[in-house]
Amino acid sequence: MRNLLIGGILVGLVVLAALLSFAWTPFDPVKVDAAHRLLGFTGSHWFGTDKFGRDLLSQLMVGARTTLYVGVVAVGIAAVIGTPLGVLAGMSETTQLGEFVMRVNDLVLAFPALLLAIMFGAVFGADTLTAMVAIGIATIPSFARIARSGTLQVMSTEFVLAARAGGRSRLNIALRHVLPNISGLLIVQASVSFAIAVLAEAALSFLGFGTRPPTPSWGRMLQESQELLTVQPRLALVPGIAIAVAVLGFNLLGDGLRDRLDPRLAARV
Repeated sequence: MRNLLIGGILVGLVVLAALLSFAWTPFDPVKVDAAHRLLGFTGSHWFGTDKFGRDLLSQLMVGARTTLYVGVVAVGIAAVIGTPLGVLAGMSETTQLGEFVMRVNDLVLAFPALLLAIMFGAVFGADTLTAMVAIGIATIPSFARIARSGTLQVMSTEFVLAARAGGRSRLNIALRHVLPNISGLLIVQASVSFAIAVLAEAALSFLGFGTRPPTPSWGRMLQESQELLTVQPRLALVPGIAIAVAVLGFNLLGDGLRDRLDPRLAARV
């Protein structure tokens, strides 16, 4: 319960900042102001300004929007494609089909998200859309494995065996019995994958293969702070802490959801 509460609060802060940025930010996050370069913590600029005079708090707020956007789309791609593949592999009566699906899954798993995104960026151009698609494709195997494992367990239960004996179609069994019973596992996987997507997007933007300027991004804020790291560590600490809060929040949220949704663990809480 504690993990769920703390994770929910941290994720809620990130979501609140992103939603608030649609209506209000302290300053224009992309406006260059040479007269206010490298200001420290002040009453008007709570987190100071960067080397271009841009307000860091405003950039963080809009960067949270970018981070969540990438996470939602990437995890959505992975869930929509990976879940049916995993269920198909788990429900397959012929081991050849299930093995084929999982071997293709292993092939995709051999390409890390960052490497896949760099490859996509070289071919299609580096931007937010390319990063989202690459991260989503790289995350498909995780959902496929979780869905297959859960499906195998559900398919051996008495109510599924009774449904099969009654002549129910595979689609009917998948929709009425399999998916409702593995939804908890998928929700937990989505939370953990979201944390991975946050890190991947930040890393790609840091390397120059993610969100393009002038759109604020936590990873590019880190990249731009490198040349002033020794004299202005604040420039790296601010986005670094934001990334850490988001990743920790989604990981704790996933742990908390697992504890609540897994009957074996819930009994101990």
